[in-house]
Amino acid sequence: MALTEHEEQAFWEFVAGRRQQLVRTAYLLTGDHGHAEDFVQDALIRAHRNWRRIERADQPEVYVRRIIVNLANSWWRRALRHRTHVTWQPPDRPDEHDGHAAVDREDELWRALATLPPGMRAVIVLRYYEELTEAETAALLGKSLGTVKSQASRGLVRMRELLSAARAEVTAR
Repeated sequence: MALTEHEEQAFWEFVAGRRQQLVRTAYLLTGDHGHAEDFVQDALIRAHRNWRRIERADQPEVYVRRIIVNLANSWWRRALRHRTHVTWQPPDRPDEHDGHAAVDREDELWRALATLPPGMRAVIVLRYYEELTEAETAALLGKSLGTVKSQASRGLVRMRELLSAARAEVTAR
């Protein structure tokens, strides 16, 4: 059944208002601009098909983000299964305050994030970049609150270890 004019307008307002944030989330999950754009496009197509239902539930963003996370996780699993080489590129956003040092720190952060398993990476991105609560992250990922807490904790510990090792390596040079 086709959407009404009002529903169609609401969908396009959602797309206009949230698309960039969704692409940024997808990019953080994949490290690839092309895949991020593709995943958001696929998610929006699926959302359009179910717009009436998800708009009524007042959760279109949760629905679309969940699709993006699932697409990214599937992509990572396929890449790992087929031993596809996946490159992780930090975004091209230098810090205006201290250009070189900020870019170096950001690069280290991206590299550490890229080493995490896809599910843990999703938790870290949603909790600390998207600033979702633990409960919102758990609901979006379909995981228990305890799982989100433990994956966030272990992910942060792992990233700290990697960042410390990277800094020690630079200092030793």
